[in-house]
Amino acid sequence: MTPRVVFDTTTVVSALLFANGRLAWLRRHWREDGCVPLLSTDTAAELTRVLAYPKFQLTREAREELLADYVPHCRIVERVKRCSLACRDANDQPFLDLAQSGGADVLVSGDKDLLALAGKTRFVIESPEQYRQRVGETGVQAQ
Repeated sequence: MTPRVVFDTTTVVSALLFANGRLAWLRRHWREDGCVPLLSTDTAAELTRVLAYPKFQLTREAREELLADYVPHCRIVERVKRCSLACRDANDQPFLDLAQSGGADVLVSGDKDLLALAGKTRFVIESPEQYRQRVGETGVQAQ
């Protein structure tokens, strides 16, 4: 079964922007159906907002191209309810809410506030490195 995964914004941005970076493998992972990324209105808005940061110097067309390499692979979760577990950082709450509402298997994040909640949810919360070790770079579940 293909894992349903919530990637936080930093993880997605790193995978999209840095073709030779440590998270570049994720692009191939979701393109080749190694996972089903989940997306909500809130997390999509956050991703769009972050890609528009001046420090990235991306044109509107470049941002649209990057989003086109991610969004079509995502399953949209329309009805997102608040997770019973609250994150210390309110800006991270939408990822918890999405993971719970969307029936995620995994929430992938490098954020310390989210990682601190590992083991307290029905879904796994792990860093991108932990996720890579578990599924393998090709998306095949490691034995």
